[in-house]
Amino acid sequence: MFFRKIESKIESFLKVEQKKVLLIDGARQVGKTFIIRHIGEKMFKNYVEINLLEDSISKRMFANVKSVDDFYFQLSMYAGAKLKSKANTLVFLDEIQAYPHFLTLLKFINQDNKFTYIASGSLLGVTLANTSSIPMGSIEVMHMYPMDFEEFLLANGFGNFAIEMLREKFQKKESLDESSHNNLLDMFRKYLIVGGLPDAVKAYVNEKNVVSVRKVQNLTHEYYAADASKYGTENKLKIRRIYDMIPSTLENKKKRIVAKDVENKKGKRFSDYEDEFEYLISAGITLDVRAISNPTFPLIESSHKNLLKLYLNDVGILTGILYGNNIRSILDDEESINLGTVYESVVAQELKAHGCNLYYYDNKKNGEVDFLIDDYDNLSVLPIEIKSGKDYTVHSALNHFLSVPEYSVDRAVVLSNTREIYYRGRITYMPIYYVMFFGNETDKVIEF
Repeated sequence: MFFRKIESKIESFLKVEQKKVLLIDGARQVGKTFIIRHIGEKMFKNYVEINLLEDSISKRMFANVKSVDDFYFQLSMYAGAKLKSKANTLVFLDEIQAYPHFLTLLKFINQDNKFTYIASGSLLGVTLANTSSIPMGSIEVMHMYPMDFEEFLLANGFGNFAIEMLREKFQKKESLDESSHNNLLDMFRKYLIVGGLPDAVKAYVNEKNVVSVRKVQNLTHEYYAADASKYGTENKLKIRRIYDMIPSTLENKKKRIVAKDVENKKGKRFSDYEDEFEYLISAGITLDVRAISNPTFPLIESSHKNLLKLYLNDVGILTGILYGNNIRSILDDEESINLGTVYESVVAQELKAHGCNLYYYDNKKNGEVDFLIDDYDNLSVLPIEIKSGKDYTVHSALNHFLSVPEYSVDRAVVLSNTREIYYRGRITYMPIYYVMFFGNETDKVIEF
């Protein structure tokens, strides 16, 4: 059983009398079902799990449920002996996107107050976006992502004490000694290979076999692609094409999907594929990073929807596509291999998992900065530049960004393989692995 940060959040929600039903949203294979089952069996004497996707392709007991009474009737036939009281009975509706009408029914089931409910869905973002009859205030959505770097360390034997010591070093901006730095950087590179899919992490922990790890990642990548084709209906070929383009696009200088390349048709614009992009983002299989040319806090007010970068939701899937079983190029940090795309991907994955909305700076005059996040403590913007090579102090776009007085940005961060944390003007240089402590749900990097 791997430690997942979301466990305590789900438990806290279920311990309090709620007027809402908790929905866990996330892509396939990120561990939603496992963690809910673990919590349900631990916290409730009576635990009932219904996989609605399985039901939709087999018995279809719940397919025609339209009312609370209909639901109770089918539920009693499914698990009547386990249905006791709200305090000791949890009903878990897994893969709820298989029956979208259940999202509307949830409010009325919850109001009836017979049992405690929780739901999850692997395409919940897409289903919610396409369901117009969801009663406002009836559900609480909690997003789940692949295991982040901190969870990966814990799965590989790092204790909580070690993590807290690292957190303290980060907060005090103290550099690690050479040995500790090399050890942590080695684990970070292994994370680039393994990623955060629980089954891939399990394969690595148990077998230390890259073939087993890649098998999990490749299969999951195919699942995601198949889901895109299955649920895209009229636009499924475009969705699949965009999804397949992401790894090669990230290797380009601009890293943006160019509309005319999707179908190899001149004159195509972002607006022609807006629904396809939104599907990939809502499904949780890609991470979106929006362009900002004139950054002001909050960033969402000045983002450009038509200048979009998409990253895969798991860095292990990306390195599997790019490098296959040849992992030495990553572990040995070979100079001939540019890991910039991989480093950016893992930072996007970490920041998103830690509650950040992602943006990047794109200005024709000043250039591009990899990431911008909101600095809530100072009501400002924090620019973050990612460097995988030895020339990490070369970043003209970041320098130009900081030189614009209208932006009122007082600090920036450069993440690289460097061991030492040090300051040069308004820029803080620090090791790439400290991204594990960035974000809105942990200690914030903006406290300089």
